[in-house]
Amino acid sequence: MRPTGADRIATFGTSVFTEMSALAVAHQAINLGQGFPDFAGPDFVKDAAADAIRGDMNQYAPSHGTPRLRNAIAADWARRFGREIDPDREVTVTTGATEALFISMLAFVNPGDEVVFFEPFYDAYVPQVVMAGGIPKVVRLNPPDWSFDPDGLRAVVGPNTRLLLLNTPHNPTGKVFNRLEIEQVAAVCREHDVLVLADEVYDRILFDGHEHIPISTLPDMWERTLTLNSTGKTFSMTGWKVGYMIGPGEMNAAIRTVHQFNVFATATPFQEAMAVALETAGERGYYQELADNYALRRDRLRAVLADAGLPPLNCQGSYFLLSEIDHLGFETDVDFCRSLVMEHGVAAIPPSAFYLDPASAPLQARFCFAKEFSTIDAAAERLIGLHTQHS
Repeated sequence: MRPTGADRIATFGTSVFTEMSALAVAHQAINLGQGFPDFAGPDFVKDAAADAIRGDMNQYAPSHGTPRLRNAIAADWARRFGREIDPDREVTVTTGATEALFISMLAFVNPGDEVVFFEPFYDAYVPQVVMAGGIPKVVRLNPPDWSFDPDGLRAVVGPNTRLLLLNTPHNPTGKVFNRLEIEQVAAVCREHDVLVLADEVYDRILFDGHEHIPISTLPDMWERTLTLNSTGKTFSMTGWKVGYMIGPGEMNAAIRTVHQFNVFATATPFQEAMAVALETAGERGYYQELADNYALRRDRLRAVLADAGLPPLNCQGSYFLLSEIDHLGFETDVDFCRSLVMEHGVAAIPPSAFYLDPASAPLQARFCFAKEFSTIDAAAERLIGLHTQHS
Protein backbone atom coordinates (compact mmCIF):
# COMPACT_ATOMS: atom_id res chain seq x y z
CA MET A 1 0.00 0.00 0.00
CA ARG A 2 1.33 3.45 -0.94
CA PRO A 3 1.36 5.95 1.95
CA THR A 4 -0.63 8.58 0.06
CA GLY A 5 -2.88 11.18 1.64
CA ALA A 6 -6.66 11.16 1.56
CA ASP A 7 -8.58 12.53 -1.42
CA ARG A 8 -9.75 15.52 0.61
CA ILE A 9 -6.20 16.94 0.67
CA ALA A 10 -5.20 15.95 -2.85
CA THR A 11 -5.48 19.47 -4.27
CA PHE A 12 -3.59 21.19 -1.44
CA GLY A 13 0.10 21.87 -1.80
CA THR A 14 2.61 23.77 0.29
CA SER A 15 1.21 27.13 1.32
CA VAL A 16 2.63 30.28 -0.22
CA PHE A 17 3.71 31.39 3.25
CA THR A 18 5.87 28.30 3.67
CA GLU A 19 7.42 28.70 0.23
CA MET A 20 8.22 32.38 0.59
CA SER A 21 9.53 32.03 4.15
CA ALA A 22 11.82 29.20 3.02
CA LEU A 23 13.07 31.35 0.14
CA ALA A 24 13.66 34.20 2.58
CA VAL A 25 15.81 31.97 4.79
CA ALA A 26 17.73 30.56 1.84
CA HIS A 27 18.57 34.04 0.54
CA GLN A 28 18.96 35.72 3.95
CA ALA A 29 16.12 38.04 2.99
CA ILE A 30 14.21 40.46 5.18
CA ASN A 31 10.83 38.82 5.65
CA LEU A 32 8.00 41.30 5.09
CA GLY A 33 5.78 38.46 3.91
CA GLN A 34 4.33 36.30 6.66
CA GLY A 35 2.11 38.14 9.12
CA PHE A 36 3.83 37.95 12.48
CA PRO A 37 5.64 40.58 14.55
CA ASP A 38 9.42 40.52 14.83
CA PHE A 39 9.23 42.58 18.02
CA ALA A 40 8.51 41.45 21.57
CA GLY A 41 5.05 41.46 23.06
CA PRO A 42 4.33 43.44 26.25
CA ASP A 43 6.24 42.54 29.40
CA PHE A 44 3.14 42.49 31.60
CA VAL A 45 1.72 39.64 29.51
CA LYS A 46 5.00 37.68 29.50
CA ASP A 47 5.32 38.15 33.26
CA ALA A 48 1.80 36.79 33.75
CA ALA A 49 2.67 33.66 31.76
CA ALA A 50 5.86 33.13 33.74
CA ASP A 51 3.95 33.55 37.00
CA ALA A 52 1.38 31.00 35.85
CA ILE A 53 4.06 28.46 34.94
CA ARG A 54 5.89 28.94 38.23
CA GLY A 55 2.53 28.73 40.00
CA ASP A 56 2.09 25.24 38.54
CA MET A 57 -0.80 26.10 36.23
CA ASN A 58 0.55 23.51 33.80
CA GLN A 59 -2.11 20.79 33.53
CA TYR A 60 -5.10 20.56 31.21
CA ALA A 61 -7.51 23.46 31.34
CA PRO A 62 -11.26 22.95 30.95
CA SER A 63 -11.85 22.13 27.30
CA HIS A 64 -13.79 25.32 26.55
CA GLY A 65 -11.33 27.56 28.41
CA THR A 66 -10.36 28.59 31.92
CA PRO A 67 -13.07 30.44 33.86
CA ARG A 68 -10.82 33.46 34.35
CA LEU A 69 -10.12 33.89 30.65
CA ARG A 70 -13.73 33.35 29.62
CA ASN A 71 -14.82 35.92 32.20
CA ALA A 72 -12.20 38.38 30.93
CA ILE A 73 -13.35 37.91 27.33
CA ALA A 74 -17.00 38.42 28.30
CA ALA A 75 -16.19 41.55 30.32
CA ASP A 76 -14.11 42.99 27.47
CA TRP A 77 -16.97 42.47 25.00
CA ALA A 78 -19.47 44.09 27.37
CA ARG A 79 -17.23 47.13 27.84
CA ARG A 80 -16.74 47.60 24.11
CA PHE A 81 -20.12 46.76 22.66
CA GLY A 82 -22.60 47.00 25.52
CA ARG A 83 -23.86 43.43 25.45
CA GLU A 84 -23.60 41.21 28.52
CA ILE A 85 -22.66 37.68 27.50
CA ASP A 86 -22.58 34.46 29.49
CA PRO A 87 -18.94 33.33 29.86
CA ASP A 88 -20.05 29.77 30.59
CA ARG A 89 -22.26 29.30 27.52
CA GLU A 90 -21.29 31.99 25.01
CA VAL A 91 -17.47 31.99 25.04
CA THR A 92 -15.12 29.21 23.90
CA VAL A 93 -11.32 29.41 24.02
CA THR A 94 -9.53 27.84 21.04
CA THR A 95 -5.98 27.02 20.07
CA GLY A 96 -5.62 30.09 17.91
CA ALA A 97 -8.09 31.67 15.53
CA THR A 98 -7.24 29.17 12.78
CA GLU A 99 -8.54 26.32 14.93
CA ALA A 100 -11.63 28.40 15.63
CA LEU A 101 -12.21 28.69 11.88
CA PHE A 102 -11.71 24.99 11.24
CA ILE A 103 -13.91 23.68 14.03
CA SER A 104 -16.63 26.07 12.90
CA MET A 105 -16.52 24.57 9.42
CA LEU A 106 -16.68 21.05 10.83
CA ALA A 107 -19.46 21.98 13.24
CA PHE A 108 -21.80 23.71 10.78
CA VAL A 109 -20.98 22.74 7.18
CA ASN A 110 -22.47 19.57 5.71
CA PRO A 111 -21.20 18.00 2.47
CA GLY A 112 -22.48 20.08 -0.43
CA ASP A 113 -23.21 23.18 1.64
CA GLU A 114 -21.96 26.46 0.19
CA VAL A 115 -19.77 28.84 2.19
CA VAL A 116 -19.56 32.43 0.93
CA PHE A 117 -16.70 34.85 1.60
CA PHE A 118 -15.06 37.87 0.03
CA GLU A 119 -12.14 37.58 -2.38
CA PRO A 120 -9.20 38.04 -1.84
CA PHE A 121 -9.28 35.97 1.34
CA TYR A 122 -7.08 34.49 4.06
CA ASP A 123 -5.61 31.42 2.41
CA ALA A 124 -6.85 28.93 5.04
CA TYR A 125 -10.50 29.54 4.17
CA VAL A 126 -10.72 27.42 1.03
CA PRO A 127 -8.91 24.30 2.36
CA GLN A 128 -10.97 24.36 5.53
CA VAL A 129 -14.25 24.64 3.64
CA VAL A 130 -13.24 21.84 1.28
CA MET A 131 -12.05 19.53 4.08
CA ALA A 132 -15.44 20.01 5.75
CA GLY A 133 -17.13 18.92 2.50
CA GLY A 134 -18.35 22.40 1.64
CA ILE A 135 -18.22 24.37 -1.59
CA PRO A 136 -16.46 27.77 -1.50
CA LYS A 137 -18.23 30.68 -3.20
CA VAL A 138 -16.66 34.12 -3.46
CA VAL A 139 -17.69 37.73 -3.90
CA ARG A 140 -15.01 39.95 -5.40
CA LEU A 141 -13.67 43.02 -3.61
CA ASN A 142 -12.60 45.59 -6.18
CA PRO A 143 -9.52 47.80 -5.87
CA PRO A 144 -8.54 50.46 -5.13
CA ASP A 145 -11.13 50.90 -2.34
CA TRP A 146 -12.03 47.18 -2.17
CA SER A 147 -15.75 47.81 -2.50
CA PHE A 148 -18.18 45.04 -3.44
CA ASP A 149 -21.33 44.92 -5.51
CA PRO A 150 -24.34 44.23 -3.24
CA ASP A 151 -26.17 42.68 -6.19
CA GLY A 152 -23.18 40.43 -6.75
CA LEU A 153 -23.43 39.28 -3.14
CA ARG A 154 -27.14 38.58 -3.56
CA ALA A 155 -26.41 36.59 -6.70
CA VAL A 156 -23.97 34.31 -4.87
CA VAL A 157 -26.00 33.67 -1.69
CA GLY A 158 -28.84 31.23 -2.24
CA PRO A 159 -30.75 28.23 -0.89
CA ASN A 160 -27.59 26.10 -0.62
CA THR A 161 -25.64 28.71 1.36
CA ARG A 162 -25.01 27.53 4.90
CA LEU A 163 -22.41 29.99 6.12
CA LEU A 164 -21.04 33.43 5.26
CA LEU A 165 -17.54 34.31 6.43
CA LEU A 166 -16.90 38.03 7.01
CA ASN A 167 -13.35 39.21 7.74
CA THR A 168 -12.98 42.81 8.95
CA PRO A 169 -10.49 44.41 9.26
CA HIS A 170 -9.64 42.47 6.16
CA ASN A 171 -6.57 40.41 5.29
CA PRO A 172 -4.94 40.99 2.82
CA THR A 173 -6.48 44.29 1.66
CA GLY A 174 -6.52 46.25 4.93
CA LYS A 175 -10.16 47.19 4.28
CA VAL A 176 -12.46 47.97 7.21
CA PHE A 177 -16.06 47.26 6.20
CA ASN A 178 -18.23 50.30 6.95
CA ARG A 179 -21.66 50.24 8.56
CA LEU A 180 -23.57 50.33 5.27
CA GLU A 181 -21.58 47.40 3.89
CA ILE A 182 -22.07 45.34 7.04
CA GLU A 183 -25.79 46.13 7.02
CA GLN A 184 -25.96 44.94 3.40
CA VAL A 185 -24.24 41.67 4.35
CA ALA A 186 -26.50 41.22 7.37
CA ALA A 187 -29.65 41.81 5.31
CA VAL A 188 -28.69 39.07 2.87
CA CYS A 189 -27.93 36.65 5.71
CA ARG A 190 -31.26 37.33 7.40
CA GLU A 191 -33.14 36.99 4.11
CA HIS A 192 -31.62 33.58 3.34
CA ASP A 193 -31.28 32.34 6.95
CA VAL A 194 -27.50 32.08 6.64
CA LEU A 195 -25.13 31.64 9.59
CA VAL A 196 -22.24 34.08 9.92
CA LEU A 197 -18.65 33.45 10.96
CA ALA A 198 -17.08 36.83 11.76
CA ASP A 199 -13.27 36.80 11.57
CA GLU A 200 -12.29 39.90 13.58
CA VAL A 201 -8.70 39.12 14.59
CA TYR A 202 -7.43 42.61 13.65
CA ASP A 203 -10.22 44.51 15.41
CA ARG A 204 -7.80 46.50 17.60
CA ILE A 205 -5.58 47.58 14.68
CA LEU A 206 -7.49 50.47 13.08
CA PHE A 207 -6.25 53.68 11.46
CA ASP A 208 -7.46 57.15 10.47
CA GLY A 209 -10.62 57.10 12.55
CA HIS A 210 -12.08 53.93 11.05
CA GLU A 211 -14.50 52.09 13.33
CA HIS A 212 -14.80 48.36 13.87
CA ILE A 213 -18.45 47.28 13.75
CA PRO A 214 -19.11 43.65 14.70
CA ILE A 215 -21.84 42.23 12.50
CA SER A 216 -23.21 40.43 15.57
CA THR A 217 -24.23 43.81 17.06
CA LEU A 218 -26.70 44.51 14.25
CA PRO A 219 -30.42 43.74 14.75
CA ASP A 220 -31.28 40.02 14.70
CA MET A 221 -27.66 39.01 14.00
CA TRP A 222 -26.43 37.82 17.40
CA GLU A 223 -28.53 34.65 17.12
CA ARG A 224 -26.84 33.56 13.87
CA THR A 225 -23.25 34.82 14.35
CA LEU A 226 -20.06 33.36 15.80
CA THR A 227 -17.27 35.92 16.22
CA LEU A 228 -13.69 34.69 16.38
CA ASN A 229 -10.66 36.56 17.61
CA SER A 230 -6.97 36.11 18.40
CA THR A 231 -5.18 37.28 21.52
CA GLY A 232 -1.95 36.51 19.67
CA LYS A 233 -2.70 39.26 17.14
CA THR A 234 -3.86 41.72 19.82
CA PHE A 235 -0.91 41.19 22.16
CA SER A 236 1.80 40.27 19.61
CA MET A 237 2.16 36.71 20.93
CA THR A 238 1.26 34.69 17.83
CA GLY A 239 3.24 31.64 18.97
CA TRP A 240 1.02 31.13 21.99
CA LYS A 241 -2.04 30.26 19.86
CA VAL A 242 -4.81 31.50 22.15
CA GLY A 243 -7.96 32.35 20.23
CA TYR A 244 -11.59 32.53 21.20
CA MET A 245 -15.14 32.52 19.90
CA ILE A 246 -18.14 34.52 21.07
CA GLY A 247 -21.73 33.77 20.13
CA PRO A 248 -25.04 32.22 21.16
CA GLY A 249 -24.94 29.19 23.42
CA GLU A 250 -26.36 26.82 20.81
CA MET A 251 -23.61 27.66 18.33
CA ASN A 252 -20.91 27.45 21.00
CA ALA A 253 -22.20 24.02 22.00
CA ALA A 254 -21.70 22.80 18.43
CA ILE A 255 -18.12 24.04 18.13
CA ARG A 256 -17.24 22.68 21.57
CA THR A 257 -18.27 19.22 20.38
CA VAL A 258 -15.63 19.40 17.65
CA HIS A 259 -13.05 21.25 19.76
CA GLN A 260 -12.99 18.57 22.47
CA PHE A 261 -12.04 15.90 19.94
CA ASN A 262 -9.57 18.12 18.08
CA VAL A 263 -7.14 19.73 20.55
CA PHE A 264 -9.29 19.27 23.69
CA ALA A 265 -7.79 22.30 25.45
CA THR A 266 -5.49 25.29 24.96
CA ALA A 267 -2.26 25.84 26.94
CA THR A 268 -3.21 26.68 30.53
CA PRO A 269 -0.47 29.19 31.48
CA PHE A 270 -1.01 31.15 28.28
CA GLN A 271 -4.74 31.33 28.99
CA GLU A 272 -3.95 32.75 32.42
CA ALA A 273 -1.61 35.32 30.86
CA MET A 274 -4.20 36.40 28.33
CA ALA A 275 -6.79 36.76 31.06
CA VAL A 276 -4.44 39.16 32.84
CA ALA A 277 -3.85 40.95 29.53
CA LEU A 278 -7.54 41.49 28.85
CA GLU A 279 -8.23 42.51 32.45
CA THR A 280 -5.53 45.20 32.56
CA ALA A 281 -4.72 46.31 28.99
CA GLY A 282 -7.33 49.06 28.90
CA GLU A 283 -6.22 50.79 32.08
CA ARG A 284 -2.62 50.57 30.89
CA GLY A 285 -3.49 52.41 27.66
CA TYR A 286 -2.22 49.41 25.73
CA TYR A 287 -4.80 49.35 22.93
CA GLN A 288 -4.29 52.97 21.90
CA GLU A 289 -0.53 52.48 22.04
CA LEU A 290 -0.87 49.38 19.85
CA ALA A 291 -2.86 51.21 17.18
CA ASP A 292 -0.59 54.28 17.30
CA ASN A 293 2.57 52.19 16.93
CA TYR A 294 1.13 50.25 14.01
CA ALA A 295 0.05 53.49 12.33
CA LEU A 296 3.65 54.73 12.48
CA ARG A 297 4.90 51.45 11.01
CA ARG A 298 2.25 51.55 8.29
CA ASP A 299 3.24 55.09 7.33
CA ARG A 300 6.93 54.21 7.32
CA LEU A 301 6.49 51.16 5.10
CA ARG A 302 4.08 53.05 2.84
CA ALA A 303 6.77 55.67 2.23
CA VAL A 304 9.41 52.99 1.64
CA LEU A 305 7.25 51.21 -0.95
CA ALA A 306 6.38 54.45 -2.72
CA ASP A 307 10.06 55.41 -2.90
CA ALA A 308 10.86 51.97 -4.32
CA GLY A 309 8.36 52.39 -7.15
CA LEU A 310 5.80 50.04 -5.57
CA PRO A 311 2.78 52.32 -5.08
CA PRO A 312 0.87 51.11 -2.00
CA LEU A 313 -2.90 50.98 -1.68
CA ASN A 314 -4.61 52.40 1.39
CA CYS A 315 -4.70 50.34 4.59
CA GLN A 316 -7.54 51.13 7.00
CA GLY A 317 -6.84 48.28 9.44
CA SER A 318 -4.76 45.11 10.03
CA TYR A 319 -0.99 45.15 9.51
CA PHE A 320 -0.74 44.57 5.76
CA LEU A 321 -0.14 46.78 2.75
CA LEU A 322 -0.79 45.83 -0.86
CA SER A 323 1.37 47.40 -3.57
CA GLU A 324 0.78 47.67 -7.30
CA ILE A 325 3.36 45.83 -9.42
CA ASP A 326 1.63 45.70 -12.82
CA HIS A 327 4.03 48.31 -14.26
CA LEU A 328 7.17 46.26 -13.56
CA GLY A 329 6.91 43.79 -16.43
CA PHE A 330 6.39 40.57 -14.46
CA GLU A 331 3.93 38.02 -15.81
CA THR A 332 2.68 36.97 -12.36
CA ASP A 333 2.90 38.17 -8.79
CA VAL A 334 4.68 34.91 -7.90
CA ASP A 335 7.41 35.74 -10.41
CA PHE A 336 7.79 39.19 -8.86
CA CYS A 337 7.95 37.90 -5.27
CA ARG A 338 10.54 35.26 -6.16
CA SER A 339 12.62 37.88 -7.93
CA LEU A 340 12.27 40.26 -4.99
CA VAL A 341 13.68 37.65 -2.62
CA MET A 342 16.45 36.34 -4.85
CA GLU A 343 17.65 39.62 -6.36
CA HIS A 344 16.87 42.17 -3.65
CA GLY A 345 16.69 40.18 -0.42
CA VAL A 346 13.16 41.21 0.61
CA ALA A 347 10.27 38.75 0.99
CA ALA A 348 6.64 39.56 0.19
CA ILE A 349 3.55 37.44 -0.43
CA PRO A 350 1.90 37.08 -3.87
CA PRO A 351 -1.82 37.80 -3.31
CA SER A 352 -2.91 35.52 -6.15
CA ALA A 353 -2.81 32.82 -3.45
CA PHE A 354 -5.84 34.57 -1.96
CA TYR A 355 -8.06 34.09 -5.04
CA LEU A 356 -10.06 31.04 -6.18
CA ASP A 357 -8.67 31.63 -9.67
CA PRO A 358 -5.12 32.92 -9.14
CA ALA A 359 -4.89 34.00 -12.78
CA SER A 360 -7.72 36.50 -12.21
CA ALA A 361 -5.91 38.34 -9.41
CA PRO A 362 -4.61 41.88 -9.99
CA LEU A 363 -0.83 42.17 -10.09
CA GLN A 364 0.03 43.18 -6.55
CA ALA A 365 2.29 42.17 -3.66
CA ARG A 366 1.45 42.00 0.04
CA PHE A 367 3.83 43.39 2.66
CA CYS A 368 3.54 43.09 6.44
CA PHE A 369 4.47 46.05 8.64
CA ALA A 370 4.32 44.21 11.98
CA LYS A 371 8.07 44.75 12.11
CA GLU A 372 10.67 46.73 13.99
CA PHE A 373 11.44 50.09 12.42
CA SER A 374 14.99 48.81 11.93
CA THR A 375 13.61 45.91 9.87
CA ILE A 376 11.58 48.26 7.68
CA ASP A 377 14.56 50.59 7.25
CA ALA A 378 16.81 47.67 6.30
CA ALA A 379 14.26 46.64 3.67
CA ALA A 380 14.27 50.22 2.38
CA GLU A 381 18.01 50.02 1.76
CA ARG A 382 17.59 46.83 -0.26
CA LEU A 383 14.63 48.14 -2.24
CA ILE A 384 16.67 51.07 -3.56
CA GLY A 385 18.06 48.65 -6.10
CA LEU A 386 14.57 47.73 -7.27
CA HIS A 387 13.72 51.36 -7.97
CA THR A 388 16.98 51.86 -9.84
CA GLN A 389 16.42 48.70 -11.88
CA HIS A 390 12.93 49.69 -13.05
CA SER A 391 13.24 53.48 -13.29
